[in-house]
Amino acid sequence: MPQMNMQQMMKQAQKMQAKLAEAQDKLSELEVSSSTGGGAVKVTATADMKITSISISPEALDPDDVEMLQDMILTAVNDALESAQDVASKQLSAATGGLNIPGLV
Repeated sequence: MPQMNMQQMMKQAQKMQAKLAEAQDKLSELEVSSSTGGGAVKVTATADMKITSISISPEALDPDDVEMLQDMILTAVNDALESAQDVASKQLSAATGGLNIPGLV
């Protein structure tokens, strides 16, 4: 009987591993966006933590206030990456059935 349980556990682990690999592959397809300054700066990222685009409105380009533009870009990038991490965590959590596996995200 214990042998049967071990085989079932191994099958379950293999299924979870396959679901996890599939979920990780999909992360590059899931996009999130963030904007600051009333839409003056927009950043898009994928759930695998890659910035795919940065858009800056011409109105945000003030040579006398470069620091404000830098702050808006930094804020939008950090917000987009935080959103990407949240999406990735939810996606991977669904694949693992809610198990907390260290090192995933």
